[in-house]
Amino acid sequence: MPIHVELVTQEEKVFEEPEADIVVLPAVEGEMGVLPNHAPVLTTLGFGEMVVRKGNAEERFAIYGGVVDVRPDKVVVLADLAESAYDLDIEKVQAARERAAQMLASGVPEEQNREAALALRRAELALRISRKIQQRGSVLRIIQDDEEES
Repeated sequence: MPIHVELVTQEEKVFEEPEADIVVLPAVEGEMGVLPNHAPVLTTLGFGEMVVRKGNAEERFAIYGGVVDVRPDKVVVLADLAESAYDLDIEKVQAARERAAQMLASGVPEEQNREAALALRRAELALRISRKIQQRGSVLRIIQDDEEES
């Protein structure tokens, strides 16, 4: 019996897979693996990588906080911010990281300091995930039928 996975932000439904084998989530308590028939859980997500596997294929996402509702047959991730790890633009992420680091080093006001620290944390996570994908080489991705036709 597979598990249905939905990844949603305030802006859009980022991803949906009705027949995943396993979901790995960045819960605040640590990495959490979810298989079909998992006990119901509602927990907070931290910054980290979400992995959805179906057979030999997988999808990876950078998750920047949120909550997850786990049911025996469904996982609904309500992320504060999420993006496909395969769509990350390394040059943009590196530039954002450098801007945030410069802001922190220059001694900006407290409100901007928090924003810069958050931006730096996001950029470092995105870079770490991108490097991991590059090291692994080519990976089979889960592709929906409607995406293949595009």
